[in-house]
Amino acid sequence: MLKYTLRQLEYFVAVGEAGSIAKASEKVNVSSPSISAAVAQLEQQFGLPLFVRQHAQGLSLTQAGRQMLVQARVVLREAQGLMDIAGDISGSVRGPMTVGCLVTFAQVVLPSLRRSFEAAYPDVRMRQFELNQAEIFSHLRRSEIDIALTYDLDVPADLQFVSLLKLPPFAIVSATHPLADHVEVSIEDLKDHPMVLLDLPFSSDYFLSFFNRIGAQPRIAERTRDMAVMRSLVANGYGYSIANVRPLNDHSPDGKPLRFIPISGPVRPMRMGLLMAQDAARSNAVRALIEQAQRMVAARELPGLEKILRG
Repeated sequence: MLKYTLRQLEYFVAVGEAGSIAKASEKVNVSSPSISAAVAQLEQQFGLPLFVRQHAQGLSLTQAGRQMLVQARVVLREAQGLMDIAGDISGSVRGPMTVGCLVTFAQVVLPSLRRSFEAAYPDVRMRQFELNQAEIFSHLRRSEIDIALTYDLDVPADLQFVSLLKLPPFAIVSATHPLADHVEVSIEDLKDHPMVLLDLPFSSDYFLSFFNRIGAQPRIAERTRDMAVMRSLVANGYGYSIANVRPLNDHSPDGKPLRFIPISGPVRPMRMGLLMAQDAARSNAVRALIEQAQRMVAARELPGLEKILRG
């Protein structure tokens, strides 16, 4: 007779992935004592230590714990499969769903999409993670997220991408930059000016490919992985940058004005869309989120969409 619950397995997986009770608590939005008790109950039930407690370094999985973690993920996936079957039969949209979002536009797009979706489907319990592109691929393959809002950057063949809209690139410059008054700029115009590179996995390769195409090298003066930091560096005169999503206002986080200039010439736009495992759309909740996102894009209800579509 089973004496452990799926909830306990969920908490165990969260701790195994996070490496600490505190981080797992933030991930699943449950108190640390509840998670600690669940792990202790599992260890008692299995008769095995699942973690080595290291005061300074947190928790690390034992050999038994690593094997149990793999199987626990399988059990949780299969349990979700039962929910999906029940949903298909009843036509309902319910259960937990975890959504990833590319860090570059998570603050602009995801909260509004999530709020609209949860209002339409109150029986879905949604969690979100802000990730870079490499982390999105990894989380999808390990079933740590069900679906992700991201770009079509080097999408692997084992994942499925549903396009929502096209995002042409633009240059970001300060109000005093020599190119600030241009209606549009080319990569040729930009190449001799200092650049602040948004240095995220896959994204940086995309931006640098523009220069490779004309046989040039950008003058990279600064690198950052944070969109807000990038905008502030640009506004304070450290160089221009390139992006595909505009913030809702034309100022940097420290209040200085910015100019957003379309880039002309043969520069490939990126597409924003939803990325998932090949069989993820069997889930009613995943299908419903795709449809909700498509409706919001068609109705131009996502924040900043007018600016995005204007380029």
